[in-house]
Amino acid sequence: MFQQLILVGNLGGDSELRYTSDGTAVANFSLAVNRKWTNQDGSPGEETTWFRVAVWRKQAEAINQYLKKGRQVMVIGRVSARGYTAADGSPRASLDVTATEVRLLGGPRGEDSSPFADGGEEEIFF
Repeated sequence: MFQQLILVGNLGGDSELRYTSDGTAVANFSLAVNRKWTNQDGSPGEETTWFRVAVWRKQAEAINQYLKKGRQVMVIGRVSARGYTAADGSPRASLDVTATEVRLLGGPRGEDSSPFADGGEEEIFF
């Protein structure tokens, strides 16, 4: 079986780089993916789906410094759904993505924070 998910969205906050007990690097961040449409009455509709993303090993260390709140990225990976109980006792669900590839597409909304401000490549592949 094969599963591959491609998401384009904006980071909900800066990524957090940490190391497991065996020294493996992992960067975690939240990703907001928006979907827009026009209702039958002509009014606009929009919904946002949030994903929790984990990037592992050397890729995590290399890309972590660029993963800042608002940054637009494309994530390729696999998804798993996880159920849990919130602090208030209500059941919740989380969509967790293990990234195999993260591409930087642009800076935070309204800002160009590309690491290649001197006119180099716009996309960075990790």
